[in-house]
Amino acid sequence: MIPSRLSILGHPQRLAVFRLLMRRYPDRVPAGELAHALDLKASTLSAYLSALSQAGLVTQERVGTSLRYAIAMTEVRHTFDYLLLDCCRGRPELCSPLSSPTATGHPPMPDHTYKVLFICTGNSARSIFAESILRREAGDRFEAFSAGTRPHSDLNPFALDLLQQKGHDISGLRAKNIAAFQGEGAPAFDFVFTVCNQAANEECPAWSGQPVSAHWGMPDPVKAEGTDAQKSLAFHQAYGALRNRIKAFTALPIAALDRISLQKAVDDIGQIATRADAGAGA
Repeated sequence: MIPSRLSILGHPQRLAVFRLLMRRYPDRVPAGELAHALDLKASTLSAYLSALSQAGLVTQERVGTSLRYAIAMTEVRHTFDYLLLDCCRGRPELCSPLSSPTATGHPPMPDHTYKVLFICTGNSARSIFAESILRREAGDRFEAFSAGTRPHSDLNPFALDLLQQKGHDISGLRAKNIAAFQGEGAPAFDFVFTVCNQAANEECPAWSGQPVSAHWGMPDPVKAEGTDAQKSLAFHQAYGALRNRIKAFTALPIAALDRISLQKAVDDIGQIATRADAGAGA
């Protein structure tokens, strides 16, 4: 089975599907979203997903009329274990960084001020909400930043109005590209969270320093249609959902958790319901 899995992952486009699902884990991603993100025909994607499923690397679940796919993490770990323990004979000098303290359960971070980056595509609403909420909720435990993979030139006016209603200082907010936080002189982040599916689906360079990362996706309030009141409700719901997640995040005993426990905790926070009480955070 392991040679078959390695052979299947040796195909560039099947590997691209696998990597996208790994970035979205533990989410189950609709086939249509996968096809759109990877620019694949439905029939081609179906063949790739079938091969990955038969190899035990991917699972599928029907939700209504949609098939959704997720990484079969237990089987993926078995595959990695084979490479680590059998092929490498468990030799730490060969298997680094898999055998590093961050992979073996030791505390990965000292108790310090943690730098957190929230990423979306436009950096005009959800990531700006997250930055503002964390800055107010966290006191001096965290430094909050946000950026977009393709930022808009202006912040969304509904988002700014809501932040002002909630008492946030919006004077320093602006849309930024993730390139501003990469390369020499960039902050060393402890956590990187994507808050929209499109940003999570994109191929981005790995962050230096191996920050803990997770996907906290939710519907885009900018795409809400209808009256101004209906649009405003969508922004309130996004704000409330992010506030619930960030309150759960700031309550974590980060310095007491090993890397694996911390990763599971932030993944679980990403599964908190996205339709929060519109009045949350008043």
